[in-house]
Amino acid sequence: MIWDFKRTFYCSEQRIPKSHVENLNDERVRLRIQSYLDGRDDCPRLNSPEEYSFYFERVYPSAGDRQHYIDRLIRKGAPSYGHVVLASLLRVGRSKVVWTTNFDRVLEDALHPILESSGDLVIADLNRPDLGTEALRKHSYPLYIKLHGDFQSKELKNTAEELQSQDATHRRNLVQACGGWGLAVVGFSGRDASIMDALEEAIEGGQGYPDGLYWFSKRGAPVFERVQRLIECARAAGVESHLIESETFDELMGDLLLLEDKKDWPEKVVKGLDNHRPRMSNAPVPSHEGTWPVLRFNALRVESWPSTCGLVKCGIGGQKEVNEAVEGTGAEVVAVRRKVGVLVFGSNAEVNKAFGKFKIELRDLYTIQDHYLKDSYREHDLLYRAVAQAIERERPVAVHRKGSNRFVVVDPAAQNAPEYRPLRKAARYLSGQVPGTKVEWVHAIHIRLDYKNERLWLLMNPTLWLDSPNNAPLPDRAKEFRREKLAKLYNSQFNDLIDGWAFLLCGGRDPIKVQSFGIADGVDASFKLGPVTAYSHRTA
Repeated sequence: MIWDFKRTFYCSEQRIPKSHVENLNDERVRLRIQSYLDGRDDCPRLNSPEEYSFYFERVYPSAGDRQHYIDRLIRKGAPSYGHVVLASLLRVGRSKVVWTTNFDRVLEDALHPILESSGDLVIADLNRPDLGTEALRKHSYPLYIKLHGDFQSKELKNTAEELQSQDATHRRNLVQACGGWGLAVVGFSGRDASIMDALEEAIEGGQGYPDGLYWFSKRGAPVFERVQRLIECARAAGVESHLIESETFDELMGDLLLLEDKKDWPEKVVKGLDNHRPRMSNAPVPSHEGTWPVLRFNALRVESWPSTCGLVKCGIGGQKEVNEAVEGTGAEVVAVRRKVGVLVFGSNAEVNKAFGKFKIELRDLYTIQDHYLKDSYREHDLLYRAVAQAIERERPVAVHRKGSNRFVVVDPAAQNAPEYRPLRKAARYLSGQVPGTKVEWVHAIHIRLDYKNERLWLLMNPTLWLDSPNNAPLPDRAKEFRREKLAKLYNSQFNDLIDGWAFLLCGGRDPIKVQSFGIADGVDASFKLGPVTAYSHRTA
């Protein structure tokens, strides 16, 4: 949110459209924005506690506009795996009270399916802070206290003035609760001085936090001086307190769950956890080997893919006849046969070139629904052919066919290009000749599209492409050479090869857009490939 505010402020002051500063994940874009802000006397310094409230109020001076902004963001949200774990811990009594500075309802959404009754959860926000007092007095748990309000509340705390003093009832309850239990702080920066005041007061000369104070921060992220001071003050008073780095909220909650014996947990809770157990994530590559156990997949996330294609109804036969029509005319189209007609990507002229002689009766658009993206459907085959065509068109590689399979192959003429540098480092040699034969070999990947977890993935399986002169049968020596090369791909080198191919296909740290034809008429196929491979969270 802070960087979004900064971008809006920067573009407004510089009078440039936000589309010119689109990718906030690009460090160069952030540096450009921050350099401008640093040159002004009225802006807070980078990573200072005042940034959030300052830029939010500057960009959205009206309280109604601020509430509309938050409302728009929150309606896109859904519970993550971490929220489901936290909800489960609350349900079984392993955690009793959650305090939040957020406005969303994702924790409530995660809790409601596993509660016996919706009335089992007590929620106290700025409109009804007394509910928190009553719940703590009567030990009515689970209790969820929204320190800055709910996104549909009339009152929200966002600006510097609003954040200066915490609601008195909430503050008293927070101090009281910290005096009786331990506290784990996750995902809170410590920017809010009023909350930090309450947490410091709760130390109470060493009487507070009897079960410890644990502050979790994202690995590598700066920790505010106020947070460090809180931990030091607590330690000096004899309170067990720690600053702990973690990768993500989901990773942390998953690790906490490993410590739990769930044999006596309600079946509904255990089943809910199993249904939400993460299988893939876009977790970053660990900064140090062995930092946190993950299983890496050789799959790049397809961030976006075509939702429509062309539909041509004509007098052609099945898929075999469609393939022959495309190959026989040399038409630059990608096409598959469906009962409703020919599904196609390509320009109008190229479609006419391929299918004109079959008396085209109708041209239309066809919606590619997600449930058709399994490999048993023609829509999957269409996108598979189209993404291979897009990769060959946009990246410095070749794409070869073997039956229905597609192989992305190193282009020996381009292998000295900068895009090949990581792959050259991983493989040392990208091409050569099989000893004792005339067979040429090059590094390649067998690509495949898979639709898993409601996402489309581009799988990359490293291999060698063997090219025999005049398409002669491959000698056994060449096949054995390939087997030996692949057998020596242990985890470390395999990992480096995946990195190299990911860089070659995507060109860096940000998702890249590739198109099958780059045409102005007809229907093109456009894909956005993410450069980070999927990972699986540790589950045991």
